[in-house]
Amino acid sequence: MRARANIRKNDQCIVIHNAIHLQASKPRIFLSFPKHRIYQFLFFDIRSMEDKENSFAYSLLRKQIENFIALNDADWNQLVPHLKIRKLKKHELFAEVGLVANEVGFVLQGMLRHYYIKDGDEKTTYFYFENHFVTSYISCITQQASLLSIEALSDCELIVFPYQAMKQLFEKNMTWQTFGRRIAEYLAIGLEDRMVGLLMLSAEERYLELIKGNKKKIIERIPQHYIANYLGITPVSMSRIRNRLVKK
Repeated sequence: MRARANIRKNDQCIVIHNAIHLQASKPRIFLSFPKHRIYQFLFFDIRSMEDKENSFAYSLLRKQIENFIALNDADWNQLVPHLKIRKLKKHELFAEVGLVANEVGFVLQGMLRHYYIKDGDEKTTYFYFENHFVTSYISCITQQASLLSIEALSDCELIVFPYQAMKQLFEKNMTWQTFGRRIAEYLAIGLEDRMVGLLMLSAEERYLELIKGNKKKIIERIPQHYIANYLGITPVSMSRIRNRLVKK
């Protein structure tokens, strides 16, 4: 048996003409569906696909949170209604100096940089990759204008949620309160590590830390001029350091 289908439209409905060929006879069957029903089918199919994609993305966020705390379904479901997927184009800002930050992001795909502007010069202080949390934390907490900007260095996809929603969870749920404390500890360690590098290490030593430490993603994925800015040196100086290390 062979079947072929033709679709023709009119103002009221979409008619599907289904011609079924049998050995003995060739009956012709006409099925008519109102347009709004067809569009509903298409909408629900697309919505179902989006829900599956979001569910997988949210599972990545939950897994990362569970690196800090044990999380049961009841606790997790308190955060889920506040989650959204956001896409950023390359060079689009997630946080901007002078504006109050209200959202926390979780990077699903892509990379971003965290920088300040001093006398017209940009000072890069941090990079974000997949599975990193990202926001202007001081601005979120104080509700004052951000002193920093966060720029997408590639097309990015993030899960975002309002900081105030997370703050409410901190206040009423001990599990989320513990998560907030451990995130704060994690950020404090990262900040001190960054300060030690800038104050105690030479530019060459800081570069070696990138190569040998747990920050190889920076070398592998970030453009060279941003790496130089992050190290607090010029691209020319970084090139000299690299050449000197090659000769050793």
